Amino acid sequence: MENGKRKIMIDCDPGHDDAIAILLAGANPHVELVAITTVAGNAEVEKTTLNALKVCELAGLMHVPVAKGAGQPLIRKRQTAADIHGESGMDGPLLPNPSKAMEEEHAVDLLIRKLMESDGDITLVPVAPLTNIALAMRKEPAILSKIQEIVIMGGGTFGNTTPAAEFNIYVDAEAAKVVFESGVPITMMGLDLTHQAIVTDEIHQRILDVDNRVSHFVHELLGFFAHTYKEVFGFAGAPIHDACCVAYCIDPTAFGTKKLRVDIETQGEHTYGMTVVDLLGVTGREPNVNVAFTLDQDKFWAMLIQTLKNYT
Repeated sequence: MENGKRKIMIDCDPGHDDAIAILLAGANPHVELVAITTVAGNAEVEKTTLNALKVCELAGLMHVPVAKGAGQPLIRKRQTAADIHGESGMDGPLLPNPSKAMEEEHAVDLLIRKLMESDGDITLVPVAPLTNIALAMRKEPAILSKIQEIVIMGGGTFGNTTPAAEFNIYVDAEAAKVVFESGVPITMMGLDLTHQAIVTDEIHQRILDVDNRVSHFVHELLGFFAHTYKEVFGFAGAPIHDACCVAYCIDPTAFGTKKLRVDIETQGEHTYGMTVVDLLGVTGREPNVNVAFTLDQDKFWAMLIQTLKNYT
């Protein structure tokens, strides 16, 4: 932590809530956004990378490197989420093509390099399928001792892609298994937590009232996102899943967590991609994940609104 700022690298697949996570990190005084890496997930990796560059340009984050990563899961066929995020991966607001270019370095190599050069003070914030993180761990195991913490958006005690599995874990459960068994400290923002971060009409209005270019963009993002969540899941508003991970890095006291054993199911006919959370300790196995269950609504939304005000 330098100057009181927590250093983070966001691995993402923008994605509406990914974009908001980047914006929360980009102007909050308590975190330093070291790099952004992209992966296939909500859309193909070419699209998610372009979206990340567009968001960085809008937010004036020209100094933050953006590196393109894996275009396919480790083993399975690629699956995207056009039903939720649209064909572009970030449908709704129109942003111009960015002048900002992505790094020539592959995301996996950038992750490894930044971690190996660090003092062990970087937190990884993967809010997408965990393909890049698993590949980096496999390619250079020495990074494991260099990762301060991994704050993951994924999993939960129920699913949204199958009854058992959340999208980010389901898309590449083999990668998730590598990461969850790595021994690195993990905090998991699963659906139990992120479904509490729903943008109500009141929050939507508060974001609009900030009245700058970034808040108008977020307002438009949420308009599209809320529509698809209502169509697909019947939700009254859009949950901004990924922003919860950045918010945790800013202020962990906004979250109630419990250290539990979590294993990733990769064999089950009906349960592939499930995060098997041992809520009652029935396995007797050592807890390996800090699982988030409760959200302080006032702290969370105040943090987001205040950060949006920091953009001019």
